[in-house]
Amino acid sequence: MREKLKKYLPIFIGKRLLFIFFFNKKKALHKAYLLFCTPQKGKVLPDQEYFLEEAEDEIISVNGNHIQTYRWSNMGETILMVHGWDSNSHRWKTLIEKLHQQNYNIIAFDAPAHGNSSGKILNVPLYAECLQKIVELYRPNHIVGHSVGGMTTIFHQYTYPNPEIEKLVVLAAPTELSVIMDGYQKTLKLSDKFMDALSLYFKDKFGFNFEEFSIATFAKKITHPGLLVHDKHDDVAPYDGAIKIHKNWSNAKFVTTEDFGHSLFFDEVDDIIIDFLKD
Repeated sequence: MREKLKKYLPIFIGKRLLFIFFFNKKKALHKAYLLFCTPQKGKVLPDQEYFLEEAEDEIISVNGNHIQTYRWSNMGETILMVHGWDSNSHRWKTLIEKLHQQNYNIIAFDAPAHGNSSGKILNVPLYAECLQKIVELYRPNHIVGHSVGGMTTIFHQYTYPNPEIEKLVVLAAPTELSVIMDGYQKTLKLSDKFMDALSLYFKDKFGFNFEEFSIATFAKKITHPGLLVHDKHDDVAPYDGAIKIHKNWSNAKFVTTEDFGHSLFFDEVDDIIIDFLKD
């Protein structure tokens, strides 16, 4: 029964959106936007609390959201960690411990609607705004982002160029919003007419329609030394997107993994990141 509900619920939601769209276009598009931007999980679990409680914490305000930050202090360079969708700062636990042993000062924060931060929605422009506030506060030498956090890392430098940041590490980042929205359309069985209208809704809200919001295109403006790590068989963020980013990011090293999945939770990946930051 639960599997059937999981299978048919998105279709029911899509039909409901299309029904509302027929009578009230603006309301339907707003609901579709909120659905797209609302995470399903990512709050701190009981077994994650201990590690995060070991850090120095500070709450900052960004665009009406209370953003939870964490700091594992040390005497070396500062690294800022940016987690992905449906996640929180605990996802960096193993890498943070390794970097801390290398004398790095580590900063992490929970995105809006994730971890111990407030809020109900998350999107890349909002995440980049939060990231900028953290950068201004902690002045990191390097930024490491995973998945949507990787998208945000590149979009942040496109939107808020900062030559003081020395290196960027981008792990398993999705690239094209248009590809993501194709998946959204197929899942909910939405019409092309609805999606065209939703693309214009995004254009009005963010200044980009689906086709224009391209991390690969934004990467053309990035001059920082970068490290891209992506798995060939990533079933969340297509590998060919990483190839596009690398083609446009002239100063980035590209490392391909195989069978490491989207999370890239492997010692080999940690070693690659540490070697890149130390080089």
